[in-house]
Amino acid sequence: MLPLIYHPIYSKLALPPEHRYPITKYRHLFEHLHASLATKDINRLQFHQPSAISLEQVKALHHSDYIDALVNNQLPAAKMRRIGFPWSEQLITRTLTSAGGTCLTTELAHQHGIAIHLSGGYHHAHHDFGSGFCLINDLALAAQHALTLEGIDKVLIIDCDVHHGDGTATILAEHDDIVTFSVHCDKNFPARKPDSNIDLALPRETTTEDYLAAFQPIFQLALAQHQPDIVIYDAGVDIHQDDELGYFNICLDGLYQRDHFVLNSCQQQSIPVAAVVGGGYRKDHQALAPLHSQLIQAALDLV
Repeated sequence: MLPLIYHPIYSKLALPPEHRYPITKYRHLFEHLHASLATKDINRLQFHQPSAISLEQVKALHHSDYIDALVNNQLPAAKMRRIGFPWSEQLITRTLTSAGGTCLTTELAHQHGIAIHLSGGYHHAHHDFGSGFCLINDLALAAQHALTLEGIDKVLIIDCDVHHGDGTATILAEHDDIVTFSVHCDKNFPARKPDSNIDLALPRETTTEDYLAAFQPIFQLALAQHQPDIVIYDAGVDIHQDDELGYFNICLDGLYQRDHFVLNSCQQQSIPVAAVVGGGYRKDHQALAPLHSQLIQAALDLV
């Protein structure tokens, strides 16, 4: 069975008309899987609904003053603009639930070898501020949570979202037991890109062949050098050629090849993988569902 983590709240957030964040894509992905997968594959999926992460757990990583101001709608307007969402109680509940989902994904990956969260990847959230549609950093929170599980002493976060994982890099800079690896477009958000433990910056218009040729050997080297006990994988699809914020030229099959390579490489070494769907930006939210589903198909082909 392949554990999938999902909550309907992920797509239940009122946003202004023409807002760039594709809030309904999570529901579309959930529905797409049920509509497009064969019955035998649907029966191999095991859905789990997460609970919200506790504020105590969030404050173990983020600055408590920032979190208190965030949840109580006391952040200055400029800081909310940097995040990119209008404040609402639903936004806070959704955020905490999604972070709880990524933590649950690490638990289920630890148990089953692979688990996939149909949300997650909020890597622009820093220690004491949010940015780029990210309020709290679920990847860092899940990595910290993973270290509480039996036998987990080293975590590798592999972030293949097209945007640099700047918040993850800064928030975990002093954590020797968590390795950050970002693969991203060199000229894309954010303008300032702090050092991850490993950074692979690729130029705009990078093709599928060039992407895989650059990424695959460095990922294999990272596994060999750091020997993680679990991998947290941000499988962003904003590297796709039609993404509106991406600037790469990766085809649909390229997404599948990347995801299958990551999952298979880890499986061959008995390293559990907790994957999140990450970024993907289209005005037509439904068009993102087939892209994100490549991750689930790659996993089904291995379990």
